[in-house]
Amino acid sequence: MDDETVGIALVLVSAIGFGTLGIFGVLAAEEGLSIPTVLALRFGIATVFVWAVRWLRGRTRVLSGRPLAVALTLGGVGYAAQSGLYFLGLEFLTAGMVSIVLYTYPALVVCLVVVANPDRVTTTVVISLALSLGGVALITGADPAGVDPRGVVIVLGAALAYSLYIIASQRALATVDAETLTAFVLPSAAATFVGFGLGTGTLSTPDGVAAWGIAVGVGVFGTAIPVLSFFAGIAKVGASRGSIISTAEPGVTVALGALVLGEPVTAVTVVGGALVVAGVLLVQRESA
Repeated sequence: MDDETVGIALVLVSAIGFGTLGIFGVLAAEEGLSIPTVLALRFGIATVFVWAVRWLRGRTRVLSGRPLAVALTLGGVGYAAQSGLYFLGLEFLTAGMVSIVLYTYPALVVCLVVVANPDRVTTTVVISLALSLGGVALITGADPAGVDPRGVVIVLGAALAYSLYIIASQRALATVDAETLTAFVLPSAAATFVGFGLGTGTLSTPDGVAAWGIAVGVGVFGTAIPVLSFFAGIAKVGASRGSIISTAEPGVTVALGALVLGEPVTAVTVVGGALVVAGVLLVQRESA
């Protein structure tokens, strides 16, 4: 296969991997694992995996000074907030719904950039934001009995936290490559949930093979592999095309939610999700 085909395949692997997060989150809750426990293990296991791969590749750059402080803050505050709210949202919404609502973040990133730079307001930006938020509103309003508004607010909070994380990361990436930055973001996020879990008495050890299997799954297949495959993929197809291909992620979660968890998939969910993805594609076109 040529480089372009390999790159597309790698980004799709990443989208599928990230698409499993909601499924693992629901399964973890069914096994009685608390959110701090799941996320401490998620980021801890992913850290070991990513650093092992980096060591085998001979990529052992260690950050220090300001870049290290920025990476630790991004992980311990930004990524931790996004992940915590995402998994909390799973207690109120289906995995598919959480993934769709979260995917408003590209439109929110553009919205935040526009707030700081009003001159960048364009018709495309306005339409893309309207499509993304309209998709969420459609899903929420069409079946209010089946959608907990608390969950929608929580996951929109996760999308906002992720948007801020991305904007802050872009500045850090001026001096640090994405893979190295992530290698330090992951352990920082793990430390946050270890500390939070210990402080609230909610940190525990998985009990049984199934619980450990879920923990390893979310750390390796839901985090480490998609992170590494995404970086490898965009190196071949570019960040803009990679982001467009990644719009498969919410579709993967909706499909897995139906197949694995038996979650309902209605026409309204499909249309609402399509509107969100359409908004993302417009954003990517605008920034390309």
